[in-house]
Amino acid sequence: MLVVDDDAILRDLVADWLTAAGYKVRKVADCHAALAALQDQAPALIVCDMFMPGPCGAAAIGQLKRLAPAAPVIAVSGQFKSGTGVSVDEALSAGAARALAKPVRRAQLLIAVTELIGPPH
Repeated sequence: MLVVDDDAILRDLVADWLTAAGYKVRKVADCHAALAALQDQAPALIVCDMFMPGPCGAAAIGQLKRLAPAAPVIAVSGQFKSGTGVSVDEALSAGAARALAKPVRRAQLLIAVTELIGPPH
């Protein structure tokens, strides 16, 4: 599993939730690092912030899906309901399997992950 977020606190929090649930997690700070990480190993799932430096929004989802087509993407953003940046519908149209508004709740995230890839092995 790959967590992509330029906010270190949120990136660590989401990774901690997923690790505590039993998933193996890698963390990166931006889309450039995510694309490099995908060259090494395709994750089972990607949790990606939609508003950060470098490629973001629908462009980021498209690039991630090209390199890891089998990995569902959960798009997260504090911008989803603000009218700026990418919307929930745009994230889903670009290929995200789920779109969650920040602040993401632990239970909400774990339900989405389990629905998309099942329980940890």
